Amino acid sequence: MKKVLTFGEILIRQQSVSNSFFESPHNLLKIFPGGSEANVAVGLALMGDQVEYVSAFPNNQLSEEILRMLQQYGIDHSKVLRIGDRIGTYILLSSNGLSSGDVIYDRKYSAFSQLTVNDIDVDVLLEGVDWLHWSALTPALNENMAEVLLYVLEKAHAKGIAISVDLNYRSRLWQYGKKPIDIMPKLVNYCDVIMGNIWASHQMLGTHIDETFNKETSKETYVDFANQVALEVFEKYPQAKHIAQTFRFINEPTHNLFYGTYHNRIANAYSKTYETNKVVDRIGSGDAFMAGLIYGIRQEKDEQKIIDIATGAGYEKLFVEGDFGNGKY
Repeated sequence: MKKVLTFGEILIRQQSVSNSFFESPHNLLKIFPGGSEANVAVGLALMGDQVEYVSAFPNNQLSEEILRMLQQYGIDHSKVLRIGDRIGTYILLSSNGLSSGDVIYDRKYSAFSQLTVNDIDVDVLLEGVDWLHWSALTPALNENMAEVLLYVLEKAHAKGIAISVDLNYRSRLWQYGKKPIDIMPKLVNYCDVIMGNIWASHQMLGTHIDETFNKETSKETYVDFANQVALEVFEKYPQAKHIAQTFRFINEPTHNLFYGTYHNRIANAYSKTYETNKVVDRIGSGDAFMAGLIYGIRQEKDEQKIIDIATGAGYEKLFVEGDFGNGKY
């Protein structure tokens, strides 16, 4: 059986045990491995899929520890690139991402962000692969990474490999003079599966949005609008076969209301609404959703089952500390 390849930057998450880095009486810091594509790889592996993960790692002990952890999840990392001097990090200025605290990225000059087309043997990269997953975080790093990704996507498409994308939008990353709408459409052109939300789709693909929407807007209204957005995306991107949208709303730190929609060219489906006031860690819930979406499609489930698996996986991640989920749905 051929494998899913997830391609993206490995990251280290640094997080205070309180809602301040310096006011805690014990001045303690938690550290987790992560990164969107690594999170998806873990989710898929735990669900039982065959997965490869490729990123760029410097030659140091920290890299070895992360790679051993990925191997323990059953993830093939034999194609990782050994290049550069550092792993990118991000810092949560709130405990477990449960408050409105900011995220600080420290990813400039990371090993992955400095990759060039010449560093990648694309035939080796794609060998034994029938699915390639990437996220919008990669072209957000710099224009060179957008070019690297375009090169890989072109080759994957030519080989008949299915391609999925997560339209995760991080405004703090798009800092090199280009807007997502300048870069993303030509990359998404190669994608069979597109996951995001109606706001990210507007930012990155130019679909319509209603500026009056908020957390008080009814689910019925959102589901209807998601169906309309899916039609827009299908019209703009002939390669697209599957679209999914997430809806997540927060009233207080440990609260989360979560549902999703799924669309193909003949049908639409939506999940039940999940709600909890016991959130442990919401970081990575979108990646868990993405893993469930890929898994459901690869297992050839029907429309309702696909969105139920994806949304269930995203919800289950809310109760797992760290970036990685537990593969449950």
